[in-house]
Amino acid sequence: MSDRASTGFLSVAELRDEVAAGRIDTVLLAIADMQGRLQGKRLSARYFLEEVLHHGSEGCNYLLAVDVDMNTVPGYAMSSWDRGYGDFVMKPDLGTLRRVPWHEGTAMLMADLAWEEGGDVTASPRQVLRRQLARLAGRGLAAYVGTELEFVIYDDSYEDAWRRAYRDLTPANLYNVDYSLLGTARVEPLLRRIRRGMEGAGLYVESAKGECNLGQHEIAFRYDEALRTCDNHVIYKTGAKEIAAQEGRSITFMAKPNQREGNSCHIHISLRSVDGDPVMAGEGPYGLSPLGARFIAGQLACMRELTLLYAPNINSYKRYVPGSFAPTAVKWGVDNRTCSLRLVGHGSSLRVENRVPGGDVNPYLAVSALIAAGLHGIDAELPLEDPYGGNAYDCGAETVPHTLRDALALFEGSKLARETFGEDVVEHYANNARVELAAFDAAVTDWELFRGFERM
Repeated sequence: MSDRASTGFLSVAELRDEVAAGRIDTVLLAIADMQGRLQGKRLSARYFLEEVLHHGSEGCNYLLAVDVDMNTVPGYAMSSWDRGYGDFVMKPDLGTLRRVPWHEGTAMLMADLAWEEGGDVTASPRQVLRRQLARLAGRGLAAYVGTELEFVIYDDSYEDAWRRAYRDLTPANLYNVDYSLLGTARVEPLLRRIRRGMEGAGLYVESAKGECNLGQHEIAFRYDEALRTCDNHVIYKTGAKEIAAQEGRSITFMAKPNQREGNSCHIHISLRSVDGDPVMAGEGPYGLSPLGARFIAGQLACMRELTLLYAPNINSYKRYVPGSFAPTAVKWGVDNRTCSLRLVGHGSSLRVENRVPGGDVNPYLAVSALIAAGLHGIDAELPLEDPYGGNAYDCGAETVPHTLRDALALFEGSKLARETFGEDVVEHYANNARVELAAFDAAVTDWELFRGFERM
């Protein structure tokens, strides 16, 4: 096998050989939807090679215009009953072709979305990110990204959890196992299977560790070019759930699944020249170059108005609790975990960690926001304030929005967002937030029942 095949990736020629030998019979063609989930088709490998490889495959354009439950909802310009819910084209990205070790005889690849009459589907998360990467490339820059995605493991299956209305589930660990080798050993068979499965799919696994919440863990992957990291992120998230389900367990990436610590998704980002040289590090204060300082200043300046792309759901905002390791203050610090932005590393490893996103984040949109904010800081030559060295929860600074409704208002009113992403993209994702808010406002919650059934 070639080096690519040995790490899980496949060329088209290698796929043909695997299909001819009977070792692969199914190809998954996947897109990332608004929620960052994989949607698509399971294709006969022969059909993929003969037809889809050259022409793509059609899918209903409602895939970018439904809620989490796949209900059709109003308010989307690109897809509606009035427009007939037609198709768009899923165009295979052959550079993402890889094995899927946790499914027998299966390969998969990501797709970009285009309209049948031509032109990109601009609201597609992958296309939103591609446009921001093109802006970087126009300046001779490239973004490198790593995501740290936390999750909670339960000993209950997804079906049992659903039937029990997600009450009284059994976490895989019954005490805080943050950095505990003993605690992580309890679930190592599952963690190891996930790690090995991801390695077989072309991801570079760095480590696994326990976290604070009961049954909470994190598997970390090597940083990579931004688009590849985001692809890897959504493949891993889906694959981890599928592997857990095969073991009769469940995993949740909800930002705040209970009253304890939430699931974060810290995003590390750095910039390099097209030749691969780091450009954020320099001789300035804190080891930053002027470009690096302005990039961070842009993150701070735009954080509140772009929070919707870091925290897209009602539940996302339950994480922002003082003293919880989820940030509240719009501050940056040098290796300070109480700040929204944490500068870590030095020299070629210097990078900024955005600690605002939770486990429910759509990585394509969040990384797009990081790039857009950073470029704003560079273009406007924004000065960088001094880092905060104390407990940022008590610093009295501006905070990230604490509700989806507040984040939506800031996003809709953002001149930067409209100029950078386009009116159509802003309106598309604003409508997604409005749909979630309307659904939540109409729901009768357990909290209301327990509080009011008898006593009100």
